[in-house]
Amino acid sequence: MKKVYATTNAPGAIGPYSQAVQAGNMVFVSGQLPIDPATGEFAGDDIKSQTRQSLTNVKNILASEGVEMSQILRVGVFMKDMNMFADMNAVYGEFFEKDFPARAAVEVARLPKDALVEIEAVACTDK
Repeated sequence: MKKVYATTNAPGAIGPYSQAVQAGNMVFVSGQLPIDPATGEFAGDDIKSQTRQSLTNVKNILASEGVEMSQILRVGVFMKDMNMFADMNAVYGEFFEKDFPARAAVEVARLPKDALVEIEAVACTDK
């Protein structure tokens, strides 16, 4: 059975998709842009602030159903410029303490709203 996650503590979907979907014990979080849900605007114009907001959005979506960041198995990071990797990675490290998830980080030609980063995740839960 499919369960849809929805919270106002992260930006709402801007198209025909859900913030996250759970099937069995797997949770698939859609790519999160660095949009502050309180303002509807980017959290900043640099990779660090945008990475922090994208990961905060992932965290808030998972938390809305009692899932923690430590339950994330895989993360996908899409960046506008791979030269920003070190700064993205520094902020990324603030969200994960040990037993890190698997990750792919790739440079893409363009992201929605011309964001610098978009982050998706897959988590596992006992629910």
